[in-house]
Amino acid sequence: MSSTSPTIERALTQLAETPTRIAVLTADLSAEVLQIRPTSDEWSANEVLAHLRACADVWGNCIMRIIKEDQPAWRAISPRTWIKRTDYPEQEFRPSLLAFTTQRAALLAVLSPLPIDAWERSARVSTVGKVLEPTVLSYVERLVVHERPHIKQIEQIGQTMQM
Repeated sequence: MSSTSPTIERALTQLAETPTRIAVLTADLSAEVLQIRPTSDEWSANEVLAHLRACADVWGNCIMRIIKEDQPAWRAISPRTWIKRTDYPEQEFRPSLLAFTTQRAALLAVLSPLPIDAWERSARVSTVGKVLEPTVLSYVERLVVHERPHIKQIEQIGQTMQM
């Protein structure tokens, strides 16, 4: 049996591309601009990155637990709750992006060599009113799908702030 599938390969590629895409989209923006909200009800590029880091922390830790533990179970935690325990929104953008990039590389180093059956390992996650059984693959896909609109959001912020 193959050690990967087209779905897994695509997900790994997209995970790997996210930090680079953010770096390219923000390369010409000053540290000050990265902290500015385009409007009062929109996030700054720095706040978007802080949110992505919180999601990567929460869902990345879930992935690691599923890989390392037999039949893991836990109560769901929201990245929006988790971010309150961090200083990500206050960090400067470039060091924060470096931390995100480093974290992503570490996750990819674990995921890339996984045999295909490991991608179907699951956990029991208690949420309000129900228990879910997400897999390694479903968490990776959640990261990929969730990051897409935020990358576009950063791109739009850059375009707005350069006008």
